Formats: sequence, structure tokens, C-alpha cells
Amino acid sequence: QVHFVESGGGLVHPGGSLQLSCATNASIFTRYSMAWYRQAPGSQRERVAGILSATGTKYIDSVKGRFTISRDYSSNTLYLQMNNLQPEDTAVYYCNTLSEMFDWGQGTQVTVST
Repeated sequence: QVHFVESGGGLVHPGGSLQLSCATNASIFTRYSMAWYRQAPGSQRERVAGILSATGTKYIDSVKGRFTISRDYSSNTLYLQMNNLQPEDTAVYYCNTLSEMFDWGQGTQVTVST
């Protein structure tokens, strides 16, 4: 069963922006705190941003001030607005609950390169 469908990735130049989306079902979206994760080649998956409620958010230091996580309850969609992207942001991005409760989706590739 596919729980999460991520989209919005792509190839951008350093300094560019992307908005990622994650569609899921209402039973998950309305019940759990959600998060965005990323996995760069050769690295472990890491949590990038979490949203505990409509306004409670947390970010890793490297993306603070550049990334914004948000959620839309009307469409059961999680978003990640990414600004001033840098090459070190290159990774496959995934969404899941904050506790990584469900199987991972296919993710969406973000590549930041000149």
C-alpha cells in the first residue's frame, strides 16, 4: 500500500527554489505529526523538517531560514518550500510521519548543480 506520494523535485542552480509536495490519506495526515526526510548518495536518511501541529515546526540547522514546512488539511498534503538551494541539498526527499511509522514512498529527486 502506498502511503505517501512525493513530487516537485528537479534540477536547479544554486540559489534556486523548489516546492515539494507529499500527498497522503486523511487517516494518516490528521492523526500524526509529519516530517520531510532526505537521503544523499552514500549517506543515511536524515530528518530535515518536522511539523508538530499547524504552527509547531522544527528544522535541522543547515536548512533553517531556507526551508519551510507546512501542511494543508483540506487536501491532506505536506509541503516543503526550499529557497536558496545549495549543492549539499542534493538528495532524494521523502515524507513520513515524525516517527517514521509507515513504509517509505518513492521520494522525489532534488539536484542542485551548476
